[in-house]
Amino acid sequence: MLKHFFQPDSVAVVGASRTPGKIGHDLVKNILDAGFEGDIFPVNPKSEEILGLRCYPEPGAIGKKVDLAVIVLPARLVLQVVEQCGEAGIDSVIVISSGFKETGEEGAGLENKLVALCRRLEMRCIGPNCLGVISPPDGLNASFSATMPQVGNVAFFSQSGALGTAVLDWFAGEKTAGGLGISRFVSYGNKADVDESDLIEALGDDPGTDVILGYVESIEDGAKFMKTARKVTREKPIIILKSGRTSAGALAASSHTGSLAGSDAAYEAAFKQCGVIRARNVTEFFDYIRALSRQAPPAGPRTAIVTNAGGPGILAADTIETLSLEMARFSTTTTEVLGKKLPADANIKNPVDVIGDARAERYRTALGAVIEDENVDGIVVIITPQTSTEVEETARTVGELARTTDKPVLASFMGSFLADRGAKILEKEGVPNYTHPERAVVTLNAMYLSRQWKEKNIEPAPVFSFDNDGLKAVLKKSAEQNRNELGERQARKILECCSIPLPESILATDENEAVEAAAQIGATTVMKLASDDILHKSDAGGVRLGLRTENEVRAAFNSIMDSAVAYKPDARIEGVLVQEMVKGGTEVIVGFNRDPQFGPLVMFGLGGIYVELLKDVSFRVAPLSRTDVREMVKDIRTAAILKGARGEKPGDLEALEDCLLRLSKLATEYPQFAECDINPLLVFEKGGGICALDVRFRVEK
Repeated sequence: MLKHFFQPDSVAVVGASRTPGKIGHDLVKNILDAGFEGDIFPVNPKSEEILGLRCYPEPGAIGKKVDLAVIVLPARLVLQVVEQCGEAGIDSVIVISSGFKETGEEGAGLENKLVALCRRLEMRCIGPNCLGVISPPDGLNASFSATMPQVGNVAFFSQSGALGTAVLDWFAGEKTAGGLGISRFVSYGNKADVDESDLIEALGDDPGTDVILGYVESIEDGAKFMKTARKVTREKPIIILKSGRTSAGALAASSHTGSLAGSDAAYEAAFKQCGVIRARNVTEFFDYIRALSRQAPPAGPRTAIVTNAGGPGILAADTIETLSLEMARFSTTTTEVLGKKLPADANIKNPVDVIGDARAERYRTALGAVIEDENVDGIVVIITPQTSTEVEETARTVGELARTTDKPVLASFMGSFLADRGAKILEKEGVPNYTHPERAVVTLNAMYLSRQWKEKNIEPAPVFSFDNDGLKAVLKKSAEQNRNELGERQARKILECCSIPLPESILATDENEAVEAAAQIGATTVMKLASDDILHKSDAGGVRLGLRTENEVRAAFNSIMDSAVAYKPDARIEGVLVQEMVKGGTEVIVGFNRDPQFGPLVMFGLGGIYVELLKDVSFRVAPLSRTDVREMVKDIRTAAILKGARGEKPGDLEALEDCLLRLSKLATEYPQFAECDINPLLVFEKGGGICALDVRFRVEK
């Protein structure tokens, strides 16, 4: 429980100061100015009184129960003071002080000692290196922020103190009758103890919080975050702004899966799998706050547009088509009403164009009819100020009609000088307004995805049986040989143990055995070098395709062996693998690697030579449900190829999904397998199954 951080009955400020401008002074003043009704205890051995409050030499000298201590002292003194707080019975501390892991190795060591001390004393700690905590409903400003926001239903936690102050200032600018307010604010800095998952859990239980916002730079315990967020998002929307989207921070990886994952793919996948709404930038962050804190999400994707200008209406419709929303198809009743009451040159289809001379009453007619239509789930109202436009009266009309419905109504009063007059009214009416219609549509889409997640039925993965003895044998052999990358025979063995189909393959140690193997397979064959010392067979001239005759097989065998010896004379060569040359199907790539924070990350995409060119891939964090794999297959831009584009028959999606689920199980249950690539994996027509043509595995001890 984090109750004492938000609702303490008493607060001690350790490091309080008499000098205005110092953080220790500002903290005490902020608590007083916010109207905190509990006891306030400044702690400073060199002062007897600060801002009219009696001062104490140390926490233990207070002599009364203290719920929360705010520490603002040099880092070297923090451990001593935290121990004093623990001995005095204080169970919650906010360490404002900097000088910990953000400063380097020595500071990191000090921070580790701080965490260990808090664990021993059974205390919870926010910080260090943070701004503090603000709880407007309780009149608490235990921070050095210059701003005290009004009470509202939005909770915000931030790893960055600077961004936190900017957001608080933005909320302060929203102090209108219909403005936004804060339920809880937490700047948690280095998050040595209390992290984003702890805060999400606490805010999820907070009855005064309806929307949870967060700015994060990193998430160390991905599994904990996903478990907590998945639970809370079923009740309340969580909006996260995550910095560090580029691949610059990605760990080097040897596989396609690893190289394509980047530093951000795991976060993107995790957020999708636990219902978190991701804001791509600060603009989206604020846009989502405006809507989700004021209006209910749409019950479905069907969106109507009402506009007095054709161009902006088309822009909004174009944006809808790129998202999860769809353009609503009006009922006959709606089109009849619009046809009778709007001018002849108005457009009564969606988008509804009430044309440029529309006054407030015409908007009332159009918007009212659209709201009543059962085929409409959400509405975007667009205005461009023209000579006949009644900006303020139309804004009042939109607000009035929005109050009559549970359907979300978002507005885009475009422009600045005239439009701002309407925007101010809309804010008071609780109608989110956006300067560009695309922003309104993107926000409505985020609202819809939030609703969709709450209602989603997660279909679990089926139960698969593996040859666990076989898998353990592969791992044992790789350990004995001290190998990280496995040869093809060992990699194939892993897939066999997981019941993932492979082409028939026979090892041949001389040309006669190769001929016999080809005859046994009885079809066009492929020959591949079998050597654990040469993993990249193509580079060594170790692959031959399309072999049909005995002479071609003999020649291919000898050519492969000669090329291998020339490529790496000291390589141990077992022979060649003679395999059936499988034809047909759609080439895809599947695999997994391991993210440092979230663990096994499963990949799917278009395969073959196109994977590096198009990078059309999707990721999910294992373990996966059947629902997860269905969605990740749909996520790629070229998914239509597998569904049967341009008259082609659809692929065997169920077999593909089973393969992804088996890889998820393997990655989850056998952490020794660090990376896997199956490229290409052939997906045949529906009912035809799949076949793994080439596979690579990397193991870690």
